[in-house]
Amino acid sequence: MLVGAESSFAALCANEPELSVLRASIRDFVAADRAEFGWQPAVDAWLSQWDADFSARLGGAGFLGLTIPTEYGGHGLGHLHRYVVTEELLLAGAPVAAHWFADRQVAPGLLAYGTEEQRRRILPEITAGRFFSAIGMSEPQAGSDLAAATTRAVATDGGWILNGRKVWSSGAHLAHAIVVLARSTPLDTEHRHAGFSQFLVPLDADGVSVEPIVMMDGGHHFNETTFTDVFVADSEVIGKIGDGWHQVTAELSFERSGPERILSTAPLILGLIRALSQQAVDERTAAEVGDLVARLISLRQLSVSVARALTAGESAANQAALVKDLGTRFEQDSVVLVADLLDYVDANSAAQPALRAMLATARAHSPAFTLRGGTNEVLRGVIARGMGLR
Repeated sequence: MLVGAESSFAALCANEPELSVLRASIRDFVAADRAEFGWQPAVDAWLSQWDADFSARLGGAGFLGLTIPTEYGGHGLGHLHRYVVTEELLLAGAPVAAHWFADRQVAPGLLAYGTEEQRRRILPEITAGRFFSAIGMSEPQAGSDLAAATTRAVATDGGWILNGRKVWSSGAHLAHAIVVLARSTPLDTEHRHAGFSQFLVPLDADGVSVEPIVMMDGGHHFNETTFTDVFVADSEVIGKIGDGWHQVTAELSFERSGPERILSTAPLILGLIRALSQQAVDERTAAEVGDLVARLISLRQLSVSVARALTAGESAANQAALVKDLGTRFEQDSVVLVADLLDYVDANSAAQPALRAMLATARAHSPAFTLRGGTNEVLRGVIARGMGLR
């Protein structure tokens, strides 16, 4: 544990002995799993590399559900423990998309707002890497303005009837369920954020339709999910009816502040550095690499500070929005910088084909980095309000 005599810098490193042991363990697991099953490091793996078997192996090895209490099948650890594991998975470019949203958002959401039945039914499956969820927030006409969402939930006997459309629901074509934000009371123009509720909707329910949104490189992980008179039982309401906005706002701190907001391109950056380290480089190239790494380290420390705040039970919505803004802009910048630096890697280097392939993927995904999780322009308004500037 950190004590007052230690510097504030040490608090940003996440190097306490138990975290170092955990970091070594997940590194060993990743290396062994890749050697046995042959998956290759990928850019943006947390969003696009779906491998249900890998998630099950990860859960079986004890690396999922770290923040879930033991009474619900988890490991009873803190946000920093989960941070260390997710950081190492991202650095390795491991295929983590299947379990990502369930472990990152659904689990803390259920712990904070779910019923006892929901927790006992779902949390052990998340810990085991066997429950996969999509997130249904954004809508075609609403974008980052979630208060403009028009998906409706109308009360009926034993539950709710859901109608509406959600976009960018990553993994919905493969997931078991989707967490949907919907209006459960008519819009009050004076209180636009009121009247929302959250529903856990099985994706095989009658009336649910999932259509692919294909990336320009042919990849498919985004979807448009339509709900037509979908019955959702009362048992699948998350939290209290009408408290959806408060719940989502808290949930977004986990979504926006994690290491995935700065490390989506990390396998490409690390691969480039390894390749350059095998040859002589001039001072200009060394300086550019140094600048790239320095920016990454600084952002990582900001992200760790949010993880510590969440561990302490503090609100970190403003800090999380800041990490997301700065981090995703760095990710976009890193694609351009790596593209330039890659020209300095020996053309005969064995690393060239893999680096070029990852760069092509990064270029295709780069425009979305600053959009997902709330556009950066909107988040700057959130940050300004949090600082009392608006």
